[in-house]
Amino acid sequence: MIGNNAGVEDLLGWINPLAGPCRTRPATRPSRRAIVAALLALTVTAGGRRASAGSDPWAALRLPGSFALIRHATAPGTNDPSGFRLEDCATQRNLSAEGRAQAVRIGDLFRANSIAEAGVYSSQWCRCLDTARLMKLGEVRPQPLLNSFFQDRSREAGQIEALRRWIAELDLAKPTVFVTHQVVVTAISQVFPGSGEIVVMQRMPGGQLSVQGRLPTA
Repeated sequence: MIGNNAGVEDLLGWINPLAGPCRTRPATRPSRRAIVAALLALTVTAGGRRASAGSDPWAALRLPGSFALIRHATAPGTNDPSGFRLEDCATQRNLSAEGRAQAVRIGDLFRANSIAEAGVYSSQWCRCLDTARLMKLGEVRPQPLLNSFFQDRSREAGQIEALRRWIAELDLAKPTVFVTHQVVVTAISQVFPGSGEIVVMQRMPGGQLSVQGRLPTA
């Protein structure tokens, strides 16, 4: 561990003599292992509160203020057919048989990790609503702010800002799940998820959203 700034400078001096002015060089040259350990400690300390490498996203999701962003389960293809309609699933790209089975497994995964019930919100697209319903974690509430903007990127900035404001006001006392699309997950978390992947996030003081971990699903 690093006790003070002088210790940091001494260590940097051993690694790179040009790193900056150092105080009196230690009489005993520190080992490479000691240098690495000290610099890792410095990184964690400088970052303030920071999730450890071994943190459990499921444990984080069970904490108040947390939520899961889930990209809908497997739906073969890209985008939707021209002229698709939200109220008509036959006009959309939908879950495959494997996607439907995957959605069931996602729900089972939640229950296996002590989350049998959650607040569930979904995009209005059928592949998202079907994913959410097949998970069987609670009533599914459609939320237009979780809709895709893949075909109209001009909507992204305004929709994501409105989504952030909505999340800031949402009651997150119990586990909460948002089933949505890749573009929405990426815009909120900077994570590019696979089909059915879970991104666990925490609402921080001041309304900032922090990624707590990723949970790929088979």
